[in-house]
Amino acid sequence: MNLIIGGAYQGKLEYAKNKYKLDDSDIYTCSENESISFDGKCINAIQEYTLYCVKNSVDAVGVFKANRERWQSSVLICNDIFCGVVPLGADMRAWRETTGRLCAYLSSQADTVERIFCGLEQKLK
Repeated sequence: MNLIIGGAYQGKLEYAKNKYKLDDSDIYTCSENESISFDGKCINAIQEYTLYCVKNSVDAVGVFKANRERWQSSVLICNDIFCGVVPLGADMRAWRETTGRLCAYLSSQADTVERIFCGLEQKLK
């Protein structure tokens, strides 16, 4: 599995499409309004899934652990929302913490972890 993280609008999806030869039909984009699908070669916007988890009391890390064989050969993309100013609202703090914990788990399982900043790759693992 390859994990790509970085801030919003930094070129993560374009980078993934080019590096891993993905087209739009290969990409599943998460939503804060529905559970996750592990069917795509690339799972984009994982931070939206963690927001769904916070809103619906779902253990995001537990879901990924239970479905490991379904995503272990995928490209996973997540916005970096776990840095910067701490949000005032408890639900937004929980979202940030959940996203950070999931990314920590995913990075421990990943073959590669890349951070994209201004469209440039920084290899972390």
